[in-house]
Amino acid sequence: MGAQAGAEVGLGRLAGLQALQEVGLQGITVTEAKGFGRQKGHTELYRGAEYVVDFLPKIKLEVAVTDDRVDAVVEAIVKAAGTGKVGDGKIFVWDLERVVRIRTGEMDGDAL
Repeated sequence: MGAQAGAEVGLGRLAGLQALQEVGLQGITVTEAKGFGRQKGHTELYRGAEYVVDFLPKIKLEVAVTDDRVDAVVEAIVKAAGTGKVGDGKIFVWDLERVVRIRTGEMDGDAL
């Protein structure tokens, strides 16, 4: 039926994600988030005092697509958000059990 792809990428990489429209994506949810991965946090200086920022700003993307489009969407996110550096983010893909378009009542593949 379909899959959901979620990605967390660095805050400055949102502009490059316009490439998702080129693979025929019809909808996306973008949320500002904070988190850390292997890079952990970082130290900042504020008014002469050092402090550790544990969470870094990220962009969280959520898309629901038919099974035949999953690879193209993942590839587009990797191409748009990847720099080859720590902090590029991760992509998670999982199966959708059910989808309902509230407005029309369409279900599953028709709702995507």
